[in-house]
Formats: sequence, structure tokens, C-alpha cells
Amino acid sequence: PSTRLFKKENLARPHAADAKRPTLKDLGFERHEQPTPPAKLPAADVVKHYDKTRDFPADNKGTTHMSVHLRFGTVSVRQLMHQAQEVNIKLLNEMIWRDFFMMLLWHFPNTATEAYDPKMRHLPYRDDPEQYKAWCEGRTGYPLVDAGMRQLNATGYMHNRARIAAAGFLVKQLFMDWTLGEHYFSEKLIDYDMSNNVGNWQWMAGTGAVAAPWFRVYSPDSQQKQYDPDYKYVKQWVPEFGTDQYPAPIVDHKFGRERAIDAIRKGRK
Repeated sequence: PSTRLFKKENLARPHAADAKRPTLKDLGFERHEQPTPPAKLPAADVVKHYDKTRDFPADNKGTTHMSVHLRFGTVSVRQLMHQAQEVNIKLLNEMIWRDFFMMLLWHFPNTATEAYDPKMRHLPYRDDPEQYKAWCEGRTGYPLVDAGMRQLNATGYMHNRARIAAAGFLVKQLFMDWTLGEHYFSEKLIDYDMSNNVGNWQWMAGTGAVAAPWFRVYSPDSQQKQYDPDYKYVKQWVPEFGTDQYPAPIVDHKFGRERAIDAIRKGRK
């Protein structure tokens, strides 16, 4: 390409040679306004209380919202780590996990598409397109899961606690392949980072180098009571919750839990 394309004064100036080139509109792109937090270090008060507020999705000021900037390098990871080291060790630990997952994917690139644990590579995951679609669209009948998925679909962002609830529900209660969820998140998240997405999905599925015990199955109802007891987050994203329009649960928690544990136990042998 011509070097003139990279000159600041020519970026917005039409040129005769550009006439035959397709525009973004020609390629099917439309203008979209994407709200993002300011590209600067989070307020000291947010970092100070991070360990106490990070798990409550209704609190919009409870997390740093720095994930998208760390993803694109618009905020210095070193400066943020220095701030965390000085103010809140929990935030520093979370950032260390981020680097760990990067290292893991670099050394084990196969884990992008298969379990790190060889014993977990041939599990008899279920194939149920209708239930998978309900999960994607936030129609599972479990409000915390549904609120998270709808926030993701509407904004390209999902609170971390809701990510845990949604991921756990897919890989355990529905017992579907974690790669389905990883792929869906990759298409929706504005802060998508392959190493962190893969690492956290494998952690949730119990298949990773460092993972939650495979027999641990989080209860969506228990997480709801613990992290959004007043349903403030749920009501923001699921307005029909509490009415006849809200769907019944697509799977019973106890049934889904026992099914997943039994299948994983047999599949690991």
C-alpha cells in the first residue's frame, strides 16, 4: 500500500485512487457506538474496595472495568499492577492469573480447543441445540444466568460473577462442551482475550491445568441469593422476571448436577 495512507493529513482526505476501493459500508459494516470506560487507571477508591465489591454485579462501581483496556493495551498493565500492589492485593492476584493463562496457552496451544487434562478430553458432552440457544439468548429460567447472557448480548460485556454463573451452568447443569461457550464468548466480548477466555472456561469445566474440582457444581440459585439477593442486577436485564412471561428452568439443578458428575466420573476412567 502507498505510504500516503499512513500520513495523518491524508487519513480523512479522499484520493482518486480510493474511488475503486470498497468502503466499510460496501462491506456490510454499520456505525456502532460502543460505550467503554475511560482509558485511564481506575479511581483509587474503586481499587481500595475491590476485594469487597467485585462479586456483586449490580454494583457498577464495584470493579475496575479495565479488562477491555488491558486487552487492547490502552492502559498500561504495569501501571495497573503497580497500583494494585500498593492498594489491593486481590486485584494484583487477578492480574497474575491473567499472565498465567497467557503463559499456559503459549506453551500448550492445543488447549485452545481441547482439555489440558488428558482424562477430560473424551467426555460424552450433550448436544441439545434448543437448550444451547436458550443459554445464548438468556432464556434458561435461572435469572442470574439469564441476566448475564443478556448483558453480554446487549453490551459486549458481562460482569465476572455472571460469567462464572453462566459458564458453570453450560458445562455442568447442561453438560455441554466448554468450547461451545468459549466460542460464543469470543464472538460477543469486547474484552475477549483467547488465553484468558480459554483458561477460565477450562477452569470452570474442571479440564484445565488449574481448575475447579470436576465434581464441583455451582448452584445458580445459591449464587443468586449470595451475590444479587435483591434481584437488582436481574431486573436491569430481565424485565419480565417475576411475571408469567419468564420461562421455567430448562433443567432441574439437582438433576443436572448429578448427570454431569456421573458422566464425568465415568468418562475419566
